[in-house]
Amino acid sequence: MSLLRRISALFVGAGLLLISACADPTSATDDSSSASGSETRVVTTEQGEVEVPADPQRVVVLNYALAGYLFDLDVPVVATTPEVTETDGEFSQFWSEEAEAQGTEFLPWSNDGFDLEAIIAADPDLIIAGGIGFPLKHATDSYDRLQEVAPTVLVSGDKQTWQDQFSFIASDVLGRQADYEKFVSVYEDRVAEVKDNISIPEGEISILTLDSKDTPYILIEGESLSAELEPLGFTTAPLFEENDIEPYTAGGDMFGPSLEVLPDILNSETVFLVGFNNASIGVDDLKDEAPYDRVPAFESGQVHDLPSWAMRGDYDEAMALLDIVEDMFPATQ
Repeated sequence: MSLLRRISALFVGAGLLLISACADPTSATDDSSSASGSETRVVTTEQGEVEVPADPQRVVVLNYALAGYLFDLDVPVVATTPEVTETDGEFSQFWSEEAEAQGTEFLPWSNDGFDLEAIIAADPDLIIAGGIGFPLKHATDSYDRLQEVAPTVLVSGDKQTWQDQFSFIASDVLGRQADYEKFVSVYEDRVAEVKDNISIPEGEISILTLDSKDTPYILIEGESLSAELEPLGFTTAPLFEENDIEPYTAGGDMFGPSLEVLPDILNSETVFLVGFNNASIGVDDLKDEAPYDRVPAFESGQVHDLPSWAMRGDYDEAMALLDIVEDMFPATQ
């Protein structure tokens, strides 16, 4: 088990002991204790109030990017969807041990939607879906059918950061606010440490993501990955605000300029390049290719690779990203 996961497990365990030993009737910790002692709890979502089991034992997660939160909290995940449609799937390096130990399986899904028969066969007592992008669209489209299978909670597309998603799942859905706060405390301490240890480049940053050379996307400022970098001192260029381009999908966190206008739009001093949908494409694949060779950051050499999982990172990925940034921008002596 990784050091990060052992730390996470330690905090969860400590939190549970604290809840059972010294709950205050007026505290958030007491809310968690009360919920786990009852049969159900009510979760308020954009689709209305949903009655869910207080202690779910067979959770289906219809968004790979949300599964890590359940594993962090040691909640049984019977099945989840692969990261990319129409693939067999591969467990994340950050929760593979937990998934294998629990016997978690992958559920097929496609560009047309989820496989309802496979979800039924998984026999869930709770379905968690939604999030960002395609999984949210499919979950919204099939919400009524999913509710017929098991209580279904959709994570709103407005919850773009791991903090918003993790807080909703841990606190609202599972009644474990105290555990969530411990994870956040560890993260914030690490952010402060990394910020003191790095020297960031001058100017603004942008985040370019693509799964092929012909399909560039730019992450919207203040969303997902850019929101993770800003507490470290980075400032994201307001490219979405300045350009009349719609998000690639409703509730999405990126927009797609054409190749013809990309060098004019992507004009920030520093660019981070992230493969989309697990793509391995990187700076070396693009730096000598038109029109990327005319993008200012490529011309100046101020473009940096980040792993694909960083784009919509969960808690564990956000922690790992801090390590990468610390190594990438060491403080000047």
